Amino acid sequence: MREFSHYIQVSEGSSVDPAIFRAYDARGVYPRQINERVAYALGRAFSRMTGARRVLVGRDVRLSGPSLIRAVALGLEDEGSEVCTAGMVPTPTLYLGVVEGRFDAGVQVTASHNPPEWNGFKFVLGNGETVSEGQGMERLKEIAMSIGETEPPRRDPAFSQFDAKALYLERVKSLVRLKRRVRMVVDFSNGAGCEVGKQFFEGIGIDLIPMNDVPDGTFPAHLPEPTTETMRELVEAVKEHGAEVGAGIDGDADRAVFVDDRGRLLEGDVTLAFLVQNSDVKGKVVYDVSSSSIVEEVIRGRGCEPVICRVGRAFMLRKVREVRAVLGAEKSNHVYFSELYGFDDGIFAVAKVAEALSRSESKLSDFVDRLPKVHASTIYTVDVGTDDVKWRAMELIAKRMTSSYERVLTIDGVKAYLPEGWVLIRPSNTMPQIKYVAEARTEETLNSYLRMAKTVIDEAVRGVRA
Repeated sequence: MREFSHYIQVSEGSSVDPAIFRAYDARGVYPRQINERVAYALGRAFSRMTGARRVLVGRDVRLSGPSLIRAVALGLEDEGSEVCTAGMVPTPTLYLGVVEGRFDAGVQVTASHNPPEWNGFKFVLGNGETVSEGQGMERLKEIAMSIGETEPPRRDPAFSQFDAKALYLERVKSLVRLKRRVRMVVDFSNGAGCEVGKQFFEGIGIDLIPMNDVPDGTFPAHLPEPTTETMRELVEAVKEHGAEVGAGIDGDADRAVFVDDRGRLLEGDVTLAFLVQNSDVKGKVVYDVSSSSIVEEVIRGRGCEPVICRVGRAFMLRKVREVRAVLGAEKSNHVYFSELYGFDDGIFAVAKVAEALSRSESKLSDFVDRLPKVHASTIYTVDVGTDDVKWRAMELIAKRMTSSYERVLTIDGVKAYLPEGWVLIRPSNTMPQIKYVAEARTEETLNSYLRMAKTVIDEAVRGVRA
């Protein structure tokens, strides 16, 4: 239990910062917003809310993780829950451990792809449902706020170890069959997926070239979010080693971003199209509102039924389960699998892409080049300072867009369908940011749509701040 023998003292306070409660997790900057006192309160609140008898806890590699998992475990215990620890594990490993280990609930201490000074908590129920906006997050917030920041006891948690890694590896290895070996470069981002990912990939026949594969909560190579900037070395490694594909995995390993054999980054909707095109899946396929229109064409072309959904893990997971989809994905590269109770899993996504490549008669780059020619942007982000500004600005944006365009979808922000494409403006679920993305038939039109979106956002933000 050495991992839990110490925790950092924080200043006295009476209330939990309400800003940590987000659409599908609780997260914030450590120790200002997230600390041991908050963790203890959240543990008590989660146990009280669920009445869970057995709870599995885990954490990612962040330096504040050991003291926070200790505190949340004590909070759970002090409300009557029996707690087991999975130790440092990827978030998907914790989730699978909860369901297949027949726990009543689980807590993962993680801030996913956020910078190292952040940390947070993801909450999952025994049936695999996650606590999220409209699905218990409001109640959890209410209870935690009523408890307030409370100094955790100085004892160590009285929990036992649970080998979620072994359970996970046994399960996922049974679900992947490569027809041939696939040469792949994987950047683990020094995150929670290093150990499990390497064992899994090498065990199923991937010729693995690992990068940044030692867990380190300072994230020395780059931030734990796969982006164009952080994946530059991965792109060069794919070219240098003549790899068929590259993948960058985020901090808690629930997301992977792919690079084709020519070094081009793929958006998640393209990855989804590739998986649908090169697998035997039949049934409903869920994609998010920011995805390219090409995805719908590929899904229909393979005899599957497309289902559109709002952006965000909790919403996608809920929709995948609700419609009993065989597969789902977001443009942001979260991929959801029916074989894993609908969970998104970056490590499993890497394995399934390798499996699809082993079945394909052509290169990944050839598939990308054969897709219908449209010009799609990446997802752009505008920092607006605070969540209050974000939501008030989105109200102004919605009014302007719905009054200006005939066909508008409002299931997640505002998506306006234009003569030669579409533009989507939506609020971030986890940060004080507004995101925008567009698609058009020509690059010139795409750029005009993006300029329009940026102008609409800037004017709305100025209007709020005026």
